[in-house]
Amino acid sequence: MKRVGIIMHGVTGRMGLNQHLIRSIVALRAEGGVLLSNGERVMPDPVLVGRNAARLEVLARKYGIERWTTDLEGALADQNDAIFFDAATTQMRAELISRALDAGKHVYCEKPISVDFDTAIALARKAKASGLKNGVVQDKLFLPGLRKIAMLRDSNFFGKILSVRGEFGYWVFEGDWQSAQRPSWNYRKKDGGGIILDMLCHWRYVLDNLFGPVKAISCLGATHIPERVDEAGHRYVADADDAAYATFELEGGVIAHINSSWAVRVRRDDLVTFQVDGTHGSAVAGLTRCWTQHRVNTPKPVWNPDQPQTIDFYNTWDEVPDNQIYENGFKIQWEMFLRHVLEDAPWRHTLTEGAKGVQLASLGLKSWAERRWLDVEPLEI
Repeated sequence: MKRVGIIMHGVTGRMGLNQHLIRSIVALRAEGGVLLSNGERVMPDPVLVGRNAARLEVLARKYGIERWTTDLEGALADQNDAIFFDAATTQMRAELISRALDAGKHVYCEKPISVDFDTAIALARKAKASGLKNGVVQDKLFLPGLRKIAMLRDSNFFGKILSVRGEFGYWVFEGDWQSAQRPSWNYRKKDGGGIILDMLCHWRYVLDNLFGPVKAISCLGATHIPERVDEAGHRYVADADDAAYATFELEGGVIAHINSSWAVRVRRDDLVTFQVDGTHGSAVAGLTRCWTQHRVNTPKPVWNPDQPQTIDFYNTWDEVPDNQIYENGFKIQWEMFLRHVLEDAPWRHTLTEGAKGVQLASLGLKSWAERRWLDVEPLEI
């Protein structure tokens, strides 16, 4: 069986370990490798790279991986490994990807691809000019809930789509009387933190791919919790934005509004929900489940504040059934990228798409600072 060598940097972190190593590469190895269109299978052969040798060794032994190293330079110089993957800190990502391209590696990485737009677009241009395969993780497109939304759209269930409303987030504990569920760097500007940079990169590819290219943005950020406690129990100033309230104008006249917050308590179906309203029907999707309401099943409420509401609105929606098996979205995208590298299979999630995400996040921060709408110009790569 043929192999494909993958340099995996940043697998000791939460996302790198759980989604990319365990649920993607380890899962693909357990299945006997990646199946190509000609029936051949190719086995992913990762080398785990990081700074903590003891941690890398434990992970390698636990998941049956033969190779690990703390020598990134040596890993990049090894011609037996064709792909470089990064899921470590955002602040280092652009430099690491650039070094990997210089070493002749195909590159795949988490988002955002950079902390600023100029660096992101320069990186995308460098990747395109290199002729090497390149990609960025756009996992939300592969969520079962959003795949059901795409199916409804493609079947013309909505008619003309009018608006999209998204609610993302949950209460992240401050770290004093209960430990925080997210690392402290998320809340420090100097470390590349902030929910606008983190989440608007996601919302860019979700909106572009499902509902229409983003034409303009108005964004208001906030730092609702100004002080938190870090992993060592030390108090620190949380100066990065922990909430964002953004409105988007899309091509075709669709209006989208998405609230993103780490300072909100959840009373909805999931940690993220999207409601799509159209002339013929509406849908609400979470991570996995999706409910619809067609115009023939839409109730006819009458505003009367003097009487208790008699309609149970939740019971007027029908759930979209799971008529297929939905695999892990990160694993699906890994398979797609590996096939792109190995047999030039179709692929659209390039670093250019990653630059678009950073573009929208940068415009969101600028819109907040200047308190105005901003146009989203097409990228010239």
